[in-house]
Formats: sequence, C-alpha cells, structure tokens
Amino acid sequence: MLSSDKSTSSTPAPPVSAADMKLFWGCFMALITTSTAFITRAILINNPDLWPKDFGLSPVKSGELFGAGLWPFAISIILFSFIIDRIGYKAAMFFSAVCYVIYAVMVLQAYGLVHTGTTLTGEALASAQAQAWGYLYWGSVVLGLGNGTVEAFINPVVATLFSRQKAKWLNILHAGWPAGLVIGGIITIFLGEAVQNDWRIVVYMLALPAIVYLIMLGPAKFPVQERVASGTSYREMLAEFGVIGAAIAAYLMFKELGNVFKWGDAVTMILVAATAVGYGLYARSLGRPLMIVLCLIMMPLAITELGTDGAIGGLMEGPMKEGGLNPAWVLVYTSAIMMALRFFAAGPLIEKLTPLGLLMLCSVLAIIGLNLLAGASGLAFIFFAATLYGIGKSFFWPTTLGIVSEQFPKGGALTLNAIAGIGMLTVGIIGSPLIGKMQEDSWQQAINAKSPGTYQKVSKADTYVLGGYTKVDADAVKTLPASEQDAVTSTEKDAKQKALATISILPVIMLLSYIGLMLYFKSRGGYQAVHLSGDEAAGGLPAATEA
Repeated sequence: MLSSDKSTSSTPAPPVSAADMKLFWGCFMALITTSTAFITRAILINNPDLWPKDFGLSPVKSGELFGAGLWPFAISIILFSFIIDRIGYKAAMFFSAVCYVIYAVMVLQAYGLVHTGTTLTGEALASAQAQAWGYLYWGSVVLGLGNGTVEAFINPVVATLFSRQKAKWLNILHAGWPAGLVIGGIITIFLGEAVQNDWRIVVYMLALPAIVYLIMLGPAKFPVQERVASGTSYREMLAEFGVIGAAIAAYLMFKELGNVFKWGDAVTMILVAATAVGYGLYARSLGRPLMIVLCLIMMPLAITELGTDGAIGGLMEGPMKEGGLNPAWVLVYTSAIMMALRFFAAGPLIEKLTPLGLLMLCSVLAIIGLNLLAGASGLAFIFFAATLYGIGKSFFWPTTLGIVSEQFPKGGALTLNAIAGIGMLTVGIIGSPLIGKMQEDSWQQAINAKSPGTYQKVSKADTYVLGGYTKVDADAVKTLPASEQDAVTSTEKDAKQKALATISILPVIMLLSYIGLMLYFKSRGGYQAVHLSGDEAAGGLPAATEA
C-alpha cells in the first residue's frame, strides 16, 4: 500500500533522534572522504611535477589513469544497489573503508618503487615506472569501487532516516561533496611547496576523514531501508526500474567497460540484450514510465552539471593567473557556493517551490549562466557569470535523487542509486566527447569566418560515440602559410568559449522536461511525495534497525 502527501512539506518535519543525526553526519563525513579522494587524486595526476614527473606519465596515460578511478565509481553505485539491502549497509561501509586503505597502500608502494634512496636512470627507471603503473592503475580502480560504495549506502540510509523530507536532506547530504573539494583544494594550495617536495602528504590527507567516518559509523545502528521494512519484495523493487531502465544502465556500463577492455560494440549489444532478457524474465516489468523519463533527463543534467566544469575551469584559469591567484581557487570558490546553497538553502527553496519548481529555476539560471560565460571577458564578469551558473547547477543532482526517492519508494536503493550511476556514466561516455565536438564545431565556424577555405586544408574526419565529425589536424596546421596559421590558432580560445552557448541547449531540454512533468503532476492534483504503508507518520522506520 502507498500513501501520498500533496507536497514534500505538507507533513510536519518529524523529530530526529541524536542517534539518527550522528548517523547522518557519519554519512556526510563519508561523502567528504569520497570527494577528498577524488580531488587529491586529480591533483596528483594533473600536476606535471607530481605523478607525471615521478612515473613518466604522458597526457594520454594521465587521462587513462584518471578514468580508472571514474568508471568503477559509477558502475559500483549501480551494482551494489542490487545487493546492498542483503549484505547490509554496515558491511558496505566497512568495504569502502578497506578500499581506501588498499588504495593508499598501493599508491605508497608505487612511490617506493621510484624513490629507492638512489637515483634511478635509464632502463632501471623505466622498469620501475612500468611496475609502478600497475599499482597506480589498480589502486585507482579500487578507490573508485570504494567511492561508489559510499554513494550506494549513504543515499538510501538518508532517504530512510528522513523519509518525509527526502529532497531536503539529500541536498544537505550532498553538500558533503563540494565540502570535500573545498577542504582538499584549500589544504593543497597552502601546502603547495610541501606537496611538491613529497606528494605522499596528499595521500595521507585522506586518512583523517576516513578515520572520522569509521569512528562515527562503526558502532552505529543502521536503519533497515524503508522498502525492506515495508515488506516490498525484491521483485517489486526490480519492477520499478524495469527492463527499460536496466537496458539503459546496462548499455552505459558495458559501453564503458568495452572502452576500457577494448571489446567491440557487437559484444556490448550482446551483453545488453542478455541482461535485459534476464532482468525481464525475473522482474516482468518494463519499468515505471516516470522513472524512465527521469533516467533520460538525468543524461543532459549530468552533462550540464559535471561535463562543463572542465571547460569553465579552463576559461577562468588565465584571468586567475593574470590576477596573481592560484587557479585552484576557482574550484574552491565554485565548490563553496554549491556547498553553502545545498546546506542552507535547499530546505526553504523546496518548501516554497517544490522539487520540480526548484529544478525549473535551476535550469533557467544554468541557461543564462552558460550563455553569459560564452561571451565573458574580464575577471569580474567571468566570476559573475560562473557564480550564476554555479547557483543554477547546485541543486540539480541531489534534488533529482530526492524526487526519485519520493516517487519510487518501492524502488529502494536500486532506483535511487541507479539514476546516479546513469548520470556519471553518461558524462564519461557521451558528455565529454559531445562537449568536445561542440567546441570543434564552434572552432570550424570561427575559422571559416576569418579565413574562408582554410578549414578544409586542416580538417580531418574522426568519429565519436554519437557518430562522425571533423576536427583540426595540428600537424596540418604547421604546413599552412603564416596568415592562415594565425586564422586557426588565434580563433581557438574564443571559439571554444562560445561553444558554452551551444551547451546551454542541454538545460533548455531539461527546462522543457520539467515543465512537462509539472503539468503532469498538476493534472494529478499537484506534486505528491509517495510513502510506503509501513512508513510511520512520525517519520522513518525507527523500530527496524541493522546492527
């Protein structure tokens, strides 16, 4: 049986026990650990004086290493959702902690291979770096599994603890992600020279939040997820996501694994078909239509929120250096905005606008912010435009998780976490290549406008996940006369910046989708949070706990 409220705020906020709040803050600290791990590893990989110098990493190898920490992150969120209610949240929590330990040990082992106390050169150095690469790569994979496991348990735990205010508290929980970025960024900036001398200090940084969340969550009593406590069966949970949802997630997972392990699209489609058939035979459901719609909206949402960050960071890096500031302050600044808004503003805004109303407002702000960034110049205006965009993207991810949890409580951990995994996989598989293609198209237009006919001399065909496109061939550019070379090189930065206006089509799609959903809910009497019959009016399921 299900019950529903006219809005997420029509039922008074239930009393929260001290034990529940301790559990919440433990989950918050676990998410800080995850983002601290993410940012510190990114710093180690992207700074040419750190891992690239010690281990001889080329840009391609650095990119491969960065990806090694991302695909396990996304895939483990989804896969753990199928079993987490059976193995228990505490077991998942300890597994994540073990992953952080293994990662640290493997990375420190890699350090020891190239820092032997004597200076390695020639074949000895190359051999040590090759051996260290294995430790770095598989250590990053283990770290990604740990990070994904954290997401897999904290989301359903918080949704159960605050079952009458899910959207609000999931927003507050996910303030932990930018909080970790702020902490990691500030510490790295102020430890600048010390990190250059011995980058292991960045690895040691991860120990503090990990120890804190272990102390907080180790003795805690975890609630049994509301889906389990209400008596909703495992088959019913799978039916909420359905064959269509499973096929979307399976395609993204196997596509990414195919990219990593170099199997073809034919193998991917065979695996997807087998997964869909097996899932369908057991679940006997195509999935809830609204859930499928939200999965599809999550794709442009994830690209808008995460996929454009690199472009915006690169855009602001030059002015920051000209102003004598460390470019890392850009990340700290935008992350601080997101942290503050999720922590302090989510509740009042959801109370006033409803979750869908908030997402509509965020889409409008993202559209305006991206278009302003496309033509921004000068440090002050760039920060203004980035601030506007940053405010817009702050609520996308956790509010969507809140809607899924409120509308599909029978889906339990699966629907809540699978949509997050779909978003993360979309960014890597579709988002980054798509944004790159948009930038290439914008550059092509700029070259044609400045020097007609030049682009045809330097372009070459290529393919990406959505099909074919043309791109500038750097070697061909070198063969051009000086005037034509200038037409290519002088237009690159501004042209790629202008591509941000093209990217704004994604939040336009989101805005139209949210308007459609708002009309749908209006036809049904307004946005209503759905509650399982076992979910007490006082909130949560306090009597059912997991040791």
